[in-house]
Amino acid sequence: MTDRANITLCQAVARPPGFGLQALGASSQFLIPVHLFLTARFLSELPIYRFATGTASITSRWISNMGATPSLIGELEEALQRGSRQKRIETLQRITALFLDGAGRYSDEHVDLFDNVFGLLIEEIETKARAELSSHLAPVSNAPVNVLRRLANDDDITVAGPVLKLAPRLADIDLIEVAENKSQAHLRAISARRSLGEPVTDVLVRRGDREVARRVAGNRGACISEQGFSNLIQRAEDDGILAEKVGMRPDIPAPLFRDLLSKATAVVHRRLLAAATPEMRAEICQVLTKVSKEVGARVGPRDYRAAQRLVLGLNRTGRMTEATLAGFCSEGKYEETVAGLAALARVPINVADRLMSGDRPDPVLILCKAAGLGWPTVKAVITARPEGGGPSSQGLDIAFTNYGRLSASTAQRVVRFWQVRQSS
Repeated sequence: MTDRANITLCQAVARPPGFGLQALGASSQFLIPVHLFLTARFLSELPIYRFATGTASITSRWISNMGATPSLIGELEEALQRGSRQKRIETLQRITALFLDGAGRYSDEHVDLFDNVFGLLIEEIETKARAELSSHLAPVSNAPVNVLRRLANDDDITVAGPVLKLAPRLADIDLIEVAENKSQAHLRAISARRSLGEPVTDVLVRRGDREVARRVAGNRGACISEQGFSNLIQRAEDDGILAEKVGMRPDIPAPLFRDLLSKATAVVHRRLLAAATPEMRAEICQVLTKVSKEVGARVGPRDYRAAQRLVLGLNRTGRMTEATLAGFCSEGKYEETVAGLAALARVPINVADRLMSGDRPDPVLILCKAAGLGWPTVKAVITARPEGGGPSSQGLDIAFTNYGRLSASTAQRVVRFWQVRQSS
């Protein structure tokens, strides 16, 4: 076939989809099947190669004497036009092997031709075969990009996972499309990539579940924007493991690192100090000291005397009820909230103060359960805790679950222990 015919044939590839390709001759229009299209434009330009086909092999010599040997390309045409799903799978496996065998030597034009053929073959084949193709193509640096995108958007994670984790040809825009629309399993696969751009991690942190957030924070090849760090720090308020992973990142901006330490628990502080280098450990200690002084100066010792007098009077007249406590919370009256909770749970005011000022809401849940409070009031109480103590929406969900599991008898036993320890 002449170069002119080859050019005409190549141009025809991008035209109508189907199992044959039309090329225009000087005097007539005729149908060129897929096997001729590949032979003329593709196989004729490949380096000499060997592809096992049972007892036969394809070589450059075969190209000039195509009719003498059983043909893989003829098999391709047969599979596309009349083949069963199983026939398509078998042909796909052989075309995949052909691509992998010479991927490093193929030009962009060759790869585009493979892309077209893969696109036809993967129609209506079973998940297992698509997953196998995904695993083979994912690590190849010049894998056909269109078929990669189709595999990445597959709803089945066994198909999409290898490509999302490994395929270097997927651009940020491809990953963002998947991250915005697919499952958490897809997001987890993306978060495991060797490198991630800020636009991608922004979506992962915003849409991802706890595991996705932890993977992003722990991925040193992931670039995280300031907004991404802010979102991670907010989520880390109720996730010590995430807080530790974020705190260990060398690229976290100093002001955000300080914000993280101010919200992290003492356990996270200790873990960060244990894992840090000597230079980093000194910086963490310096930040913690500064934060501690600022918090102490901002909060200071609280004066509960007026609140206690008010609550005592309400208690004597039977008006210190759950509804009254909820009213204190909604009006932002923190001292009255603590004093009212202490009265309803029957614990000393200093116990209620210490528990309300703690790092976690769990002890407060015990007080509320011992007082017999309903969840709406409990939610108002734990939300009223000091700045930095109020949980996120995810933290509230966890608190709701824990409160439901906590029995009144267990809570009352713990409260009695606190009462005894306080009086001794």
